[in-house]
Amino acid sequence: MSKDILRLSKLMSQRGLCSRREADTYIARGWVKVDGVAVTELGTKVLPDCRIELLQAAQREQNQSVTVLLNKPIAYVSAQAENGYKPASMLITAEHRYAGDESGIAYSNEHAYGLAPAGRLDIDSSGLLVLTKDGRIAKQLIGEHSEIDKEYLVRVEGTLSAQGLKLLNHGLKLDGAALRPAQVAWQNEDQLSFILHEGKKRQIRRMCEMVGLKVVGLKRVRIGKVLLGNLPVGKWRYLAADEHF
Repeated sequence: MSKDILRLSKLMSQRGLCSRREADTYIARGWVKVDGVAVTELGTKVLPDCRIELLQAAQREQNQSVTVLLNKPIAYVSAQAENGYKPASMLITAEHRYAGDESGIAYSNEHAYGLAPAGRLDIDSSGLLVLTKDGRIAKQLIGEHSEIDKEYLVRVEGTLSAQGLKLLNHGLKLDGAALRPAQVAWQNEDQLSFILHEGKKRQIRRMCEMVGLKVVGLKRVRIGKVLLGNLPVGKWRYLAADEHF
């Protein structure tokens, strides 16, 4: 067999059919066919040009894999609870759902179980946080080759030179590696707009420190084509069927 064979679950993830974890689940349940033949053994390897088919049961499960958009408040952590701070996922309740949600999705308590953040937002930052059960969306937002940009409004203190602004746009390094080009511009006398194509830990705060600025407020307002809009702090809504990152 060709030396280019791949694990079926990896190939399914590469094609954007689902995440690797979901692929293993579907394979174990007999919900995947390769070139017309059902595959049920985990770790099965296939040729890269094979035809992969998800059975209707897998498609139904994917359709129930909701994604929610939360305006995360400060003092909530994006993922698991830590150091006494609460996880943002605890806000995904009927009580905190945005009254203006126009997705048409009926709320169920089950929707909150298994939601995972697709990307981080620091404990001292607020704004748009995506939590999802859909491996396709998680891969799109946080995958190694993700091209989804993210926009932030950042209030700062300090003086920024023309050269400093140029460096924020391109030329800085973090952890020994050059950062991708960003789009940074003044919004008003104390607020900058950052558009990033990557998401290193505390990246904006560290970038600002390197050019003599102190961040005093940071809010994420957009991920790809999806806007925070008028979603109130601490409220959430479903990602609608016609919304795409």
